[in-house]
Amino acid sequence: MTWAMRLQQPLWAPILGLIVAVSGCRTVGVRIETADGKRTGCDFFVGQVSESAGAGTSPEASGRERRPAMAALPPGATAVAGEFGPTPATILPASASTFHPDSRRATRLVSEASVPSVENEAAAEPLLPGEADSATQSMDLATLLWMVDGQNPQVTLARERITEAYAQSARAGTLWLPSIRAGLNYNKHEGVIQDVVGHAFDTSRSAMYGGLGAAAVGAGSPAVPGVWAHFHLADACFQPRIAGHEASARSHAAQATRNAFLRDAALAYWELVRAEQQHAIARETLQQTRQLAALTEAYARTGQGLKADQQRVEAELAVRRSDVLQVEEAARVASAQLVRLLGGDPMSRIVTAEQAVVPLDLTPAETPTAELVQLGLSRRPELAESRHLVEQACQRLRRERFAPLIPSVILGVSYGGFGAGVGSEIANAGDRLDADAAAYWELRQLGLGERAIGAEASSRVRQAELRQVADLDRVAQEVVTAHAQMQTRAHRIEIARTGIPAAEESFRLNWDRIENAQGLPIEVLQSIQSLALVRREYLNAVTDYNIAQFQLWWATGWFADPPSGA
Repeated sequence: MTWAMRLQQPLWAPILGLIVAVSGCRTVGVRIETADGKRTGCDFFVGQVSESAGAGTSPEASGRERRPAMAALPPGATAVAGEFGPTPATILPASASTFHPDSRRATRLVSEASVPSVENEAAAEPLLPGEADSATQSMDLATLLWMVDGQNPQVTLARERITEAYAQSARAGTLWLPSIRAGLNYNKHEGVIQDVVGHAFDTSRSAMYGGLGAAAVGAGSPAVPGVWAHFHLADACFQPRIAGHEASARSHAAQATRNAFLRDAALAYWELVRAEQQHAIARETLQQTRQLAALTEAYARTGQGLKADQQRVEAELAVRRSDVLQVEEAARVASAQLVRLLGGDPMSRIVTAEQAVVPLDLTPAETPTAELVQLGLSRRPELAESRHLVEQACQRLRRERFAPLIPSVILGVSYGGFGAGVGSEIANAGDRLDADAAAYWELRQLGLGERAIGAEASSRVRQAELRQVADLDRVAQEVVTAHAQMQTRAHRIEIARTGIPAAEESFRLNWDRIENAQGLPIEVLQSIQSLALVRREYLNAVTDYNIAQFQLWWATGWFADPPSGA
């Protein structure tokens, strides 16, 4: 059984050097895996490292079930996921292989060659208060986007606004149709009344009506007609078109809202991935620093090292402990952001299903910027919304221009039973039919109102056109910015990736010198710091690259309708 070496006393260094020389294996190694599964280097184990354990697999990982880095990706996404085994120096399973989209060579972000942990390592870093009681759910990106699309309250609200707009459009299409009213009334009069020729006289009378309409008294038509239509013909002609453009604009606005929240969810997801991977790096660096602190303390106690070196490492250890808490805080904040986007229980916690951070190929970096700008201008729902708002404003302007020339129409028809008599007597009851029709033209405020209303409608058209131009410029700028970020961050990945083997080799060489009693433990401190720095830089480069990919995906309008074959 292979067992990890533990350095506890400085006197072990020469003995370990002899054991390592006899066994023929370096204690600290760098593993580079290629896409075809080959590897070079060895791991931090006593004895020979068997290459037959499996290409690119540590002895512990040879029999362990593995899973891909991403359980599922959005349509059009492609990624190459590495396989890896458990590391003796990390708590999280995030010691993942990372890949550059061009080279496809895997580099350990949290190396299996790290220094082993000390006794009771897990107990030394307790969970934060309340963490153990939180409902934790593991989620991949595809599931997250699906849930945000179905559960986010703002996305649901935007869809309800579509329903409202199309209901208003249907209502505008019924302006030609009359309303139907039915009722009854009773009228009683006592005292003086005037007849049609102007004479006043004293009388007592009663009347009752029931049927289509209401408030029928005397010789006039019922005050409430049974079949009633009162509309401006300009509204009947133009309002359905106006409402139709409003409904279409809201539909595209809802799609834009959905896309924005899906983008926010994807970005928040990758921020959570970043925090989790940083947590793994911080924990490994903390473990390495703890091991170094034990050595420097032993050297100082036996007089072989300086007390100042011990204090310097103790200070570094405090910094590393603080780093672990900071990245844990970042992970919890990112999780809370995802829970908010999901509209879930604020007390729940989300962890990602990512074991490896890989650059995504949603959009090839070599795609010409002009082509991407054209795609964005043709696909973004915000621009479709702007076009419909311009059309709506133009229809409103046409309506106001024709309004003084088109009449308003009043139609009223009532039919029912009517009876009347002297005093309280209801007599001579029979059927009664009343029909009225009228058309009238209106010039608002002696024509001055028409002029002002027309100027207002013209201004709204110009405002809608200016907003459309601003939206075109904004979309083009968003596409260009995201594409530039993606290209720059792709180069950052390559630069940072090449620094990891150098930092690991520096750490290995310095640790070898300490094992062979050729230096002081404090000399390893800078190598630990450099290794942590370059790993974080590589993680940030990959995460920022993926974020730029999703920003570009959103900027070109592909959240709503991913292109076939992308």
